[in-house]
Amino acid sequence: MSEITSSFTERTKASLRETLLEAATGLLAEQGHAGLRMADVAAAAGVSRQTVYNEFGNKTALVEAVALRTTAEFLEGIRTRFESAPDLLTGIHRAVVHTIEHGRENKLVAAALGTQAGEDLLPLLTTKGEPVLSAATELAAAQYREFVPTLDEPTAELLAETVTRLVLSHLVLPTHSATEAADMVCTALAPAIAHHLSTME
Repeated sequence: MSEITSSFTERTKASLRETLLEAATGLLAEQGHAGLRMADVAAAAGVSRQTVYNEFGNKTALVEAVALRTTAEFLEGIRTRFESAPDLLTGIHRAVVHTIEHGRENKLVAAALGTQAGEDLLPLLTTKGEPVLSAATELAAAQYREFVPTLDEPTAELLAETVTRLVLSHLVLPTHSATEAADMVCTALAPAIAHHLSTME
């Protein structure tokens, strides 16, 4: 197979996967996990049911892929907010605001948090949320160390996981605005960051 043919094949496969994930996302938001059928995903994407099975294997793998795709969208937004921030706490604040605001607007997250059909998606953010937690923690820890190179990896991961867990709790139980939630997270985190910086002087 030539390099051109291989590249075309890879792009076609990626496009098909994206089409299937987009179709599954819409159906999950409308019907929840229990109501999702591979045949419906196939019909929405305009392909055969076997094509969906060939790409993902089973419904569980498809739903996990949707969750990771949605997480990747959040992580890209978080990364860009850190890149434009003048300091670590500002970056954290901006990232928290983005995550909560985007979460409340995202159709999949909104369905999990606010519709009866989507209630069975909630574990993807809670009891089965380890992939989301790990991906967000890994990105955040790397961003923290960009701002504070003296921050060792275990400390960066501890701070990042703490922030991620706090943000998820604000998403699941939204008692404050996104900005208020970010203020609270930063207020809780500021002493730990200040302590680390003071020990490095």
